[in-house]
Amino acid sequence: PFDYFEGRYSQFLECHNLTTVDIVGTEGINKTISSFMMQSWRDEMKKEIGRINLELPSIDGYRKTNAIRLWIRSVINRLECFKTEHNRLLEEHMTQLE
Repeated sequence: PFDYFEGRYSQFLECHNLTTVDIVGTEGINKTISSFMMQSWRDEMKKEIGRINLELPSIDGYRKTNAIRLWIRSVINRLECFKTEHNRLLEEHMTQLE
């Protein structure tokens, strides 16, 4: 929830013991990632998804909510970028086959 007094989201405020995040719906995400043409894209997405669990233990309890929000945004942005480029390359290859 948004904390209007503090002017920020506060779901994990003072969750000093929060050290890992588990993604719900990994089957769909993994299916999308495994369909990418480029191994480097697949590797980068897996690294980005796992990054939060490497960093979270060292993040101050007051900053965990923001760190998780930024991480989610980063994962979604990279995923969308790679999906767009993947589809562009597929279309380009299909055109060449015609």
